[in-house]
Parts: sequence; structure tokens; C-alpha cells
Amino acid sequence: MSTGTIKKVAGPLVIAEGMRDANMFDVVRVSNQRLIGEIIEIHGDEASIQVYEETSGLGPGEPVESMDVPMSVELGPGLISSIYDGIQRPLDDIMKISGNNLKRGVEVPSLKRDLKWEFVPTAAVGDEVEAGDVIGTVQETIVVQQKIMVPYGIKGTIKEIKAGEFTVEETVAVVETAEGDKNLTLMQKWPVRKGRPYKKKLPPEMPLVTGQRVIDTFFPIAKGGVAAVPGPFGSGKTVIQHQLAKWAEADIVVYIGCGERGNEMTDVLNEFPELKDPKTGQSLMERTVLIANTSDMPVAAREASIYTGITIAEYFRDMGFSVALMADSTSRWAEALREMSGRLEEMPGEEGYPAYLGSRLAQFYERAGHVICLGKEGREGALSAIGAVSPPGGDISEPVSQATLRIVKVFWGLDSALAYKRHFPAINWLNSYSLYLDDMEKWFNSQVAPDWMENRQKMMTLLQEEAELEEIVKMVGMDALSPTDRLKMEAARSIREDFLHQNSFHEIDTYTSLKKQHMMMKLVMAFYEKAVAALAEGAPLQKLINMPVREQIGRFKYTHEDELDKVYEEVKKELHVEIANSLGKEDF
Repeated sequence: MSTGTIKKVAGPLVIAEGMRDANMFDVVRVSNQRLIGEIIEIHGDEASIQVYEETSGLGPGEPVESMDVPMSVELGPGLISSIYDGIQRPLDDIMKISGNNLKRGVEVPSLKRDLKWEFVPTAAVGDEVEAGDVIGTVQETIVVQQKIMVPYGIKGTIKEIKAGEFTVEETVAVVETAEGDKNLTLMQKWPVRKGRPYKKKLPPEMPLVTGQRVIDTFFPIAKGGVAAVPGPFGSGKTVIQHQLAKWAEADIVVYIGCGERGNEMTDVLNEFPELKDPKTGQSLMERTVLIANTSDMPVAAREASIYTGITIAEYFRDMGFSVALMADSTSRWAEALREMSGRLEEMPGEEGYPAYLGSRLAQFYERAGHVICLGKEGREGALSAIGAVSPPGGDISEPVSQATLRIVKVFWGLDSALAYKRHFPAINWLNSYSLYLDDMEKWFNSQVAPDWMENRQKMMTLLQEEAELEEIVKMVGMDALSPTDRLKMEAARSIREDFLHQNSFHEIDTYTSLKKQHMMMKLVMAFYEKAVAALAEGAPLQKLINMPVREQIGRFKYTHEDELDKVYEEVKKELHVEIANSLGKEDF
């Protein structure tokens, strides 16, 4: 271990001398209080250390000790339903030691050392194993069965393996390798700044179904895809991330509160244990890992929290799970980079952010993906990353938003005007986009309905035409529009209010299956197309606009999944009858 002494303290940056034997990104313990930090720059025997705890009161001459290991996380049973701070210290254990106020320099293991887990071997003595192969399982929660895998870099023959109850540090198997016997435990460590390896990345062809209509129909994200949710304060970024954490088709959710206000994390902590997981009927916490690094915690630890979260997510992806990672918000992480860059006196980039901001964001997002995992069985796992961005004043021309948009393939642009109208989700359909649409067209058309993309395109066209017509209405009033254009405006209003608007607190409307989304699209478009035809035949516009069936089309979103086909047919029939009535005919 190399030890040195503090030379200078500048906020979260500590410069230590006498650190000639230390390496980049090594974890260090600073001063007698043993604050945790990480080496981010070395010049000769001087090391610049990013300290992840409050540094007030530190002074020159105090000792600094390098632990000679990079910043790593512990991966194994006990992760699920845990709440960690940015550097993977369990908050419940810290509280036992320091009470409600976080003390500095608290050292607690990330995975509880006294808990015993039931290990069930799936491999036998004499089996040839390599990195990524599953040697056994541990039922971690009612919902999640962890696969215990051979750590990276180990290849050989199993010499000994035993079933029973073990702590995370006890040996469960011995592998005979070319370099001698290796003991395998339930836990492995992994450096956070390095992506976990896999065999092959697959193209994004399947959607991550979220049950949010504006996302699934208009701007879908692929399984293993990356999305950004930029928006001003109060436009609903956190609520959308909560909705995705609850409903997205993921086996595991990793939620990182990075520099957000404490009350937003408290909402997650209060809501998730009480929420019933729609897939399993159990509490949502049974498949969730939370990383809480709120705005009043040390700024530098925000950077660590993002890496800690994605490393834990990669670990579950390697087991063959579909993992959804929520980072709320990457702007706060970028602020931590800016703070450290300023302290290091680096040449600033735009708006004082470091020149390497874009590449750091890219390194984070490129760790997502749909992959074939290591190991002989060729498991498939997916890690989808959804990052919220909080641009000051909602101005997305600022550096963090722009750097993010260059990397991600899905942009859900939140609009404060929609949020103030109580339109949820407040995703602006004219600004947002998904670059996965073309890749997933085949999947939607074959798995849901052959006319899925066609209907989506029709609805999108109507919304764009409505935006153009609104400009005319603002200038000369609604009366200046032709009956056909008035009908277009009505159909677009129906799309906005009946289809895009979703009530996250309504037990049925909070989640919509793809089948139901397709039916809703068909009903809204059937009203428009039939009304246009009736108008051409001479039906009065007012009669078409005021048809009672429109109320039924609007209320279709509250229909229970079991009754969809029955209600759909009833509404279609009613629409047919009322259109005919508007023309004074028996049938049309």
C-alpha cells in the first residue's frame, strides 16, 4: 500500500504527495477520518484525489493511504431491494452506526456479511467451466433467482462444489485452473469504470414495452436501447421514470437518484415497497435496486453513483435478465464533472463543462445494449438505459442536452406547457423522436397487428397538420376553416385527449397493453375516416362532431383487458349506426 500526505485541499479535490506507487483510479482513504476517495490524476509523486465525502476540516500533512484496488462494487446475493449511496454503502447499515445524520468515513460492507443464502448447485465436479458459466443459483427474493457465475478470467475444471447455506464470503466451489486452484464465492467484485464483457452485441429489433401509449406507439425504445428525457423543472421527468420503472417489461430495475432533491428519492422509497408488481403480484422492491445520491450529499459522489448503478445493472444483464436503468438526472452528474474539472484547473469547454463531457456521457450510454452473455449456454440479456436531463430553464441547447442527444436514439422532449395543462405524459409529439422505429417496424407489424405502423403514421400526420392549422386559427379564428379542416382539428383533439393523455393514478389507464393501444388507434382513426366520408356525402359537420359515440371512444381507455374485444365491437357498431344517422340513412 502506498501512503502519502495531504498537500492541498480544495473542496472535494485533495492533492497528496508521496504517492509514487499509486495507480490511476485507485481507491484511497484520506486523513485519520478515513474518508473515501479515488485518484483521478497523477503528476510525478503527486496524486489528485476526488473525495466522495465532505472535506471540511482537512488540512495539509494528514495521511493518505491507497488501497491499491480500483473503485469496485460487490456483486452477489443481497443487492435486490437494497438502498445504497453513490459508492455502494447500504444506507440502512450506515444509519445503524451514525444515526439519522451521515457521519464521515463510515466503513460498511456493501453486501451483508452475516446473511446466509441457500445455494443450489447446477454444475457438478468434473465439469469444464469458463467465465460466465452458471455454477448454481440463489433465490434472492420471491421474484429474483440470482445465477452464480464463474468470474471473468477463470477457466478450468470444477474440483469441488457444495450445496447448502453460505454467506457471500464462504467458498461454494473450487475450480482447478492452469494457475492453480481458485475458490469461488457467491460474491464477485468488479471495477465500476470498466464495462463488463459479453460475447456479442445484438441489433435493437424488439421494443421495451412500457404500457405508456405515447412511448410505445409514437416513440418506442428498443430492448437494450438508450433514451433521454429532457425537460424543464416540473414537467414530469421523475414521474415518467417512476412509470417506466413500474411498468416497463424489465425483470430488474436499477434506479439511480443522482443529485436529485431528497423528497424525490423519498417518493420512490415510499411508493415502490407498496406498489404491486403487475407481473408477479409482489412488491416492486422485490426486483429493484436503489442508489440514492441526493443533492445534499457530496457533489463528487454523483459521478460514482452513475457508474455504480450501471455496473450492478450489467451484472444482472449477464444472468440473462432484461434490466431497465433509470438515471435521474445526468445533468447533476455533469455538474459534478464541471466542479472537479474546475478544481483541477483544466481548460473548460462550453459553459464551463469539461471538454470531455460528450465522451464521458457516451462511455456511460454505450454500456447499454441487447447482448449474448459470456458462458457456454449463450444467454441473452438486455440493459436499457433511460437518462433524465434537467436543462436550466428547459433550454435544450445547453451542452449536457446536446451531448446526450448526439448519443441516444430516443428523445422524449417534455413540454412545460403540456404539463401545466395537466397533460400526462407531457411528451411533446412534435419535437420527440425515436430512431429505433425502422428497426422495430417488422416486430410491431408481425407481433401486434399488420397495420400498426400505418395507423401510427396516419395519427402522426393528423397531429402535424393540426399544428399547422392552429397557426391559421390563431390569426383568423376557427370559422375561417373549411369543414374538412375543422374535422381534422376534432380528430387531432381526439388523438391528444383520448389516446395520448394517460392517467398514471388510474388503476386501468396507468398501463395499456399493445393490443389495447392498437384498438384505440383503430377507433380514433375509424371516427375520422368515416366522418370524412359522411361529410363528402353531405352530412352536417356539427352533427358529426357532436356524435354521442365519441364519448365511448374516449372512455375506451378505461376498459378492462378481459372485455376489450366485446366493447371494441360495440363501439364500432355504434359508430357505424351514428354515422348513418347523420346522413339520415339506415346504413352507410
